[in-house]
Amino acid sequence: MSTVQEHLDIFPFDTPPVVLTRREALLLGDPVPSTVQAPEPSPVEAIHYAPRYSEQKGPQRNVYESPYLRIERHSMAHGRQRFYHRNTGADEISYQVDGQRLLMTELGSVDLVPGEFVRLPNGVAHDNYGRQDIHLLLYVSEPAAELLPARRTSAHREQPFPEWQPAVVNEMVSRDLAGPGQYLVLAPADERLLLDQALNDPRRLAVLDPGDEAAGACWIYRSTHVWIGRMRRPASDGRVYQRHLNADEVQYQVSGRRTLVTQRGCLEIEPGDFVRIPQGVAFTSIHHEPCEYLMLASRHEIPQSAQGTRQGSRLDAAALERLRAR
Repeated sequence: MSTVQEHLDIFPFDTPPVVLTRREALLLGDPVPSTVQAPEPSPVEAIHYAPRYSEQKGPQRNVYESPYLRIERHSMAHGRQRFYHRNTGADEISYQVDGQRLLMTELGSVDLVPGEFVRLPNGVAHDNYGRQDIHLLLYVSEPAAELLPARRTSAHREQPFPEWQPAVVNEMVSRDLAGPGQYLVLAPADERLLLDQALNDPRRLAVLDPGDEAAGACWIYRSTHVWIGRMRRPASDGRVYQRHLNADEVQYQVSGRRTLVTQRGCLEIEPGDFVRIPQGVAFTSIHHEPCEYLMLASRHEIPQSAQGTRQGSRLDAAALERLRAR
């Protein structure tokens, strides 16, 4: 019976993990008969949205939501939302999945391309101009700190995009994590004056990108309750498991395919998939090609808001060895 390693870690990951040796078949197996009756575990579940832009984009999607974190998936054809949004209870971090997007704010404007992150501090008004765009929005209840140097920053623009004309537009103010039912005020504002605020405010938005050279786990943002990062590996035989003793983890597949192996079942993961691994559940991945995914570790449970696409099923130790030998 093959053995594997398991790394036990504790959020906020500021101490080295405890490394254990496990018999894999037992790690993934049924409990032995006992008078202790554990609750029936729910299998891990994938939520899939197309990772490339199409005209059948659909509305924005709330994927996961807790009092500390909300994850949304958005798509824009060619144009803007035509109102400015001002959070009053969350930093807003975005990740560009596909296409291009212009982010216009009181702290300057900046163009975003796939693979880039940017954080909007709480209270900053902003609008988007998308061009066959898909992006993720991550609303974090506590201020988030950047853990990487900026690739570039926002800047004031006299004309944010070629067809732009000064106008009176609406400004929406929302509370908490800016979800449905959390809107406070909708009122007109002079867009020229709003964007010219960047001439008086020295703060700028920082665009972050770990780059192709960064392999393994790379943490990008950190807050009191949530860490956000990226995992990139050329291949993995899945012989090292990880278990967060006090945190949920949501993963979003950016590129490559892998088999996610957990104590709640196994799933074939492809680009555009979200998956949540609950607190206390051991997991690993097997893949023979380069693979990249985002990881969001939360000190608190992250309930699922969207309809799942498929559920995990059990693979025995022999099936896992066959996967590794491919």
